[in-house]
Amino acid sequence: MNRDNREKPLDQNLVEQAYARWAPVYDVVFGAVFAPGRAAGIKAAERIGGRILEVGVGTGISLPLYTRNNRLVGVDICEPMLRKAKERVATQGLSHVEMLAVMDGTRLAFVDASFDVVVAQFVITAVPDPEATLDEFARVLRPGGEIVLVNHFATDAEPLRTLERGFAPLARRLGWRPDFPFRRLSDWAARAGLPLLERRQTPPLALFSLLRFAKAAV
Repeated sequence: MNRDNREKPLDQNLVEQAYARWAPVYDVVFGAVFAPGRAAGIKAAERIGGRILEVGVGTGISLPLYTRNNRLVGVDICEPMLRKAKERVATQGLSHVEMLAVMDGTRLAFVDASFDVVVAQFVITAVPDPEATLDEFARVLRPGGEIVLVNHFATDAEPLRTLERGFAPLARRLGWRPDFPFRRLSDWAARAGLPLLERRQTPPLALFSLLRFAKAAV
């Protein structure tokens, strides 16, 4: 797909502002809704385990759910969200969390092949340049590792398709894109040479999908 023909990208400043506003209530508003997808993403990541990078870690709501034999690094562009994650790590004694840092997903401050798994839950449609973000995921992923994504993608089924398109302008101001097409990720995977291992729907109401991309072992 030609990059020039894509929909207008999200404004990064607006995304940061939106999630800063969500920070105080994020767990209450979205915790239960996203819980099944979050659990599926963690289970998929732990199929490989090891050193795991969670991009868009937010308030750190997922961190206590990982088993302690993993080593976790969490990054997020939103400092208010990350501040809550650091409080969670401290109060719950999450010793398996190596580091939490404010970081842009398109410019990860890690050397190549630093992680066994890269996880991004409810994130990839909320970044201004998903393809550049995925390129960074692939760069910091070790050979034989996996990228695990959980997200909602646009549907072709009516009337939900019309609802997604109608809601899209407001959703962009809230920090995400309900009309984001899965095709962009499949096109990226073909270009990057990271085959899609799995795509399956998760609750509630099959609104979200879990995706696993593999980086070839040396």
